[in-house]
Amino acid sequence: MSTPAGGLPYLDAATVERLVPMGRAVAVLEEALRAGLDPEATPQRPVVDVAAGQLLLMPAATRRYAGVKVVSIAPGNPERGLPRIQGTYLLFDGDTLAPLAALDGIALTSLRTPAVSALAIRHLAEEGARRLVVFGSGPQAYGHVAALREVRPVEEVTVVGRDAARAEALAAHCRAQGLTARALTNRDAAPGPTAGPVAQAVAGADLVACCTTARTPLFPGKLARDGVAVVAVGSHEPGARELDDDLVARATVVVEARAAALEEAGDLLVPIGRGTITSRHLAGNLADLIAGRVVAGPGPRVFKSTGMAWEDLVVAAAAYEAWT
Repeated sequence: MSTPAGGLPYLDAATVERLVPMGRAVAVLEEALRAGLDPEATPQRPVVDVAAGQLLLMPAATRRYAGVKVVSIAPGNPERGLPRIQGTYLLFDGDTLAPLAALDGIALTSLRTPAVSALAIRHLAEEGARRLVVFGSGPQAYGHVAALREVRPVEEVTVVGRDAARAEALAAHCRAQGLTARALTNRDAAPGPTAGPVAQAVAGADLVACCTTARTPLFPGKLARDGVAVVAVGSHEPGARELDDDLVARATVVVEARAAALEEAGDLLVPIGRGTITSRHLAGNLADLIAGRVVAGPGPRVFKSTGMAWEDLVVAAAAYEAWT
């Protein structure tokens, strides 16, 4: 933590992570929903296309606090050794709108996204879920392993990534945490879409976390068994998706908010556009799930996340309160 010359406290990444451990982030998100926070009331975020990628403006307010996260998404940054997603958060007092603190936006995103997924999994997944498949090997993949362990007895992790070295690094990290883990790459899906070790891992999974920049489905949905819980967090664009029509059509589908999902979630908008499902296929939002108003059907369970500003505000406020 530092205080610049202007006097506004700045909570850096290490401070945010120390003040709000993953389990605490899951808890404060659930507490906010149980206290009456309505995800549907969160303003839609403007997304502005620029030459290097996108700029996102994410405002939200509760009675006690208001805040805004400014996020940049630069697809070319990983090749430069820079984060794909960057940003800063500004927290305000809810009554006076006086600035209270600035926070590291990457740390906030890296924390709240898997925490939201874990909250959904707490209410969607089978109690004994222990076999996890993670698609992706970036910060969100690491975060989802940590978050899902908070809510389910995960023992086995299969990492599926495009880059073998990065996938193995995450698998090694999991093994260092006492888990059984292996790394696979997309090439391990050969010789066919329903054969090979990736297909076998998906078919045997209790949990699947999709944390990629993919724009087309990562695996055939027919591989996902009834009862498996799948989270998809990689896309917030109407034309991009990680899940196919088959999986979405078979699943009980929960979203953060209907309004946001029907604007941004390509995993749902593509099958809606094709007539595979309608918007009525959505079983409820996260508040409905927490309140017990969602009853899972016999097939898979899917949580589709696009990321919402209320989540940043709740976790940023928790960090600020812990700091003060």
